[in-house]
Amino acid sequence: MSGTSDRVVIGMDPHKRSSTIEVMAGDETVVGGGRFDTDRDGYTKYAGRWPDRVWAIEGCQGIGRHIANRLLADGEQVVDVPPKLSARARVFATGQGRKTDATDAHSIALVGTRMTGLRPVVNDEQLALLRILVDRRRSLGEDHTRMVSQLHQLLLELIPGGAKKSLSAAQAKALLATVRPRDAVGKARRRVAAELIGDLERIYQRSKEADKELKELVTPPAPR
Repeated sequence: MSGTSDRVVIGMDPHKRSSTIEVMAGDETVVGGGRFDTDRDGYTKYAGRWPDRVWAIEGCQGIGRHIANRLLADGEQVVDVPPKLSARARVFATGQGRKTDATDAHSIALVGTRMTGLRPVVNDEQLALLRILVDRRRSLGEDHTRMVSQLHQLLLELIPGGAKKSLSAAQAKALLATVRPRDAVGKARRRVAAELIGDLERIYQRSKEADKELKELVTPPAPR
């Protein structure tokens, strides 16, 4: 990575609650490092001794996203190190591919120091908002699929032949209205099925609202 001779690259191997960093000068001399909690009183206070710094973080779109976003909010420079590049550097640096937090941080710092053209991470609020909403919409879809599967199983046990594959909440409710089990197990099945139908109705409404919100967000920059 190009820069002044005083600039350091801080390679970070991120985890949810801790991170291992290695501070590397432009000549690849290791000048600092350690393991820190992922709060502002941890790694950022330690890094303050190197004013001219850039953070090289592996997985800025995955496990390292929360740390990268926090650093960006604090005005720090961050570049994203692809895992394939850091894995290759680790093999060259150690002679084998064994992973530890320290060797990962070292390989990430090496990539950040040697490589030009690493993608800078930017604070794109619209992209962050879109990612949150897409994740939520995906989660709703997964919940819908799981609940429909459970409902089909219960209806198969309550009604001979069960229900058709594509089943709306309204259709399931109408089917369930025809069932009047007398035994305790049958009554429990019917009650749980009714609860699932209610949950499906709520998920359907939330999915509609999520689709509308996503459409309103995406349409202006990409009308097609």
